[in-house]
Parts: sequence; structure tokens; C-alpha cells
Amino acid sequence: MYDPKPGDRLSSLDTPSMIVDLDIMEENIRKLFLLLQPTGVSIRPHLKTTKSPILAKKLIAAGAKGGCVAKLSEAEVMCAEGVDDILITCEIVGPAKVARLVELFQKYPKIQTVIDSKEGASAIDAALKASGIETPIQVLIDLDVGLHRTGVAPEAALPLAQHIAKLGHLKLIGVQGYEGHLQHVHNREQREKECRASMVLLSATATLLREEGFDIQVVTTGGTGTAEFCATVPGITEVQPGSFIFMDSDYRNAVGTYFSHSLTILSTVISKSGTERRVTIDAGLKSLTTDSGNAEPKDMPGVIYTPMGDEHGWLTWGIELEDFPLGARVEMIPSHIDPTVNLHDFYYAHRKGVIEEIWPVATRGKVQ
Repeated sequence: MYDPKPGDRLSSLDTPSMIVDLDIMEENIRKLFLLLQPTGVSIRPHLKTTKSPILAKKLIAAGAKGGCVAKLSEAEVMCAEGVDDILITCEIVGPAKVARLVELFQKYPKIQTVIDSKEGASAIDAALKASGIETPIQVLIDLDVGLHRTGVAPEAALPLAQHIAKLGHLKLIGVQGYEGHLQHVHNREQREKECRASMVLLSATATLLREEGFDIQVVTTGGTGTAEFCATVPGITEVQPGSFIFMDSDYRNAVGTYFSHSLTILSTVISKSGTERRVTIDAGLKSLTTDSGNAEPKDMPGVIYTPMGDEHGWLTWGIELEDFPLGARVEMIPSHIDPTVNLHDFYYAHRKGVIEEIWPVATRGKVQ
């Protein structure tokens, strides 16, 4: 029976398989902390990228302060595996989700979540009160700093904070503002300028709340494309980069090559249709996402990947290249790392072609 193990060579893997070069991944982690730790801000990596408690623990060992997740179901998995200093960065709304939050908070009181409505705050408070829990859950006001996805406008933050203050089971500790619309701005000067403008909104709101008597301890923000700017803004206490650990072509095209591609999808040439300069590999839409463009073959300039359905993809080239033999292995660089990871069950982490560790993608499919 097929059963890959540490010590096996990559050549023994069936394909498509998600592989991680440990030397490159560890260097990406080292470079992130080298870049950000001197600023004094806390680094709370967003775990929606790795979807792995094992990798979360590696990041914490490197100096991270807990982690972020997007969804409650991700928090449930992380907490159960011992990663319980977690900020849930999406709003918790609806009876089913609120009930799950209460159950999780009963077991893991370090968890934090975000609020962007009085109704949402009141619903969580009422559920906690009904459960008999006396300790308040720590919450942050989610502020819209330009993405226009979630979060209150800056002028609505104070009324929301005043509402939260009346609720006995919520404790306001900070503000969150995510400038997601700026992560992939290609021009560095423009990205930095617009990021700093967003940070003015965030830090000014935190200052206003403090002036009104609120104990704002946490001001959290940033992603892989902006964390280096956010971390230098006075008043920012925490940043949330995630994709840096693996990278993808979309981030590389925007921010450059300070971080390197540590994760690829290993695939195999399975068909040569007879057409010159075209082969078919076994990685299609079920292995590589396309929302940020198509994946790229690693170290193959001039070779273009085109998805050809769920299970297949073309490699084509218009230059003189040595032909791809049937059975040849090709590493594909994802265009968008987070949803690509969500398509796979395991990471095969290797060093110089030898598998050292196998990590389950523990929060794969955890979208609730």
C-alpha cells in the first residue's frame, strides 16, 4: 500500500503532491523575524495560510505571539492541538457560530475575536451570560481602513466601543484594521504610501478610544505585503503576515524576492499528444487554484502552464527546449498559496530531496 514516510526520497511520491523545501521555509521564517523583530511589534502570523498546528508551533518557537485564524472552525482545531493564543479575525455572527464560540471559550479562555456591530456584540454577550461564564471574552473592534469588506468606519468605532462597555461578558482590548486591498500593489512606493494612510486611520482611532477612557492594548494589522511598513508606524502593536512562509507568484510579483518559494506542487508529465512543444501534466484545478492567475513551472522560463480541467494541465513553450519525457517531474509554483494549500491533505517537507516530516493540513475545509 502507498504509504510515504520520513526518510523516503521525493522521487518515491505519487503526484500531485504538495512539497515544502525546509531549508527555504526556515530561511523565510528567519528573514521575517530579522525584518520585523527590531521594530518591537508582536508578530501574530495568520494561520489561514499554513492550516497546520505543527507549523504554528514552529512559528511560535521562532518568536511569534500566538496566531490568527479567519474562521471559528480553524480556531477549534488549533486550540485542540495546543495553539490556544488565537485571534479570530472574522466576525462571529449567527446562533450556530455564536454557540460554538461560547463552547470554545469555555475550554480556551485566551481566544480573542473581532466585532463590527452592536448586534453582533450583544449576541455574543447574551450567549456567554446564558452559559454561566463569568470571565469576559477579549474582543477587538474591526475597523475598515480601506478594504471595505468588514469593519466599522472610523467615526463609528467610538459608539461601538461605548456599546461594548455596557456588556458584562465582553472586554474591549484593541482594534484591528486589515488593508488587504494593498497587499499586492506592485509599486512599492505607492503600496507604502497608501498603507501608511490606512495606518493613520487605525492608530488615530486607537488614540481616540484611549482618550475616551478605553484601555486599548492591541492595534493589529498588516499582511505579507505591508507588514514591514505597518511595523514602523507609531501605535501599531502587532502584525499578521501569513503567506511569507511559503510565498506564491502573486506576492512575488508584487513585493519581490525577499522571501522565496518554499512550497510547490509536484506533478508528472502523463501525456504527450504528439503536438510539438506541449505536454500534459497531472495537476489541474483540483491541485492548483487560478483566482490569482495560473501557476508557474519552477525554474522553467518560457514554459507556460494552462489548466485543462480538474485533473490536467498543459505545459507549452515557444522556444527551443529539451523535450519533456513521459514521466518527467515538474514542480509548480502556486499563484495563490492559501486556497492551494486547502486543496491538499498533506505537506511533504523535505531537505535536499529527502522527506523529513509529513504534516497534515489540519484545517483544510474549515470554512465555518
